[in-house]
Amino acid sequence: MDFLYPYRDKLARPDVLIIDNMGMRKLSSTEAQDLCEILKERSHGKSTVFATQLPLDHAALKINITGESYRGVKARKLASKRKDT
Repeated sequence: MDFLYPYRDKLARPDVLIIDNMGMRKLSSTEAQDLCEILKERSHGKSTVFATQLPLDHAALKINITGESYRGVKARKLASKRKDT
């Protein structure tokens, strides 16, 4: 339990935990076990949201967001400002 162990209490405490970029890399068996333990601790009355850019085969609630990403817009504006200077 090396990966998340120092943070386990902090991650289990909030009423809502948002985990962004889930699935962007494969978790080691230790990381997966740590995540399962955190989710187990949170399973009674606390919400956990997983955000991913990967397609999902199944989900309790799936929200597909279309349109331009905020990061893309911000990157283009920054690049435009750099061009002008």
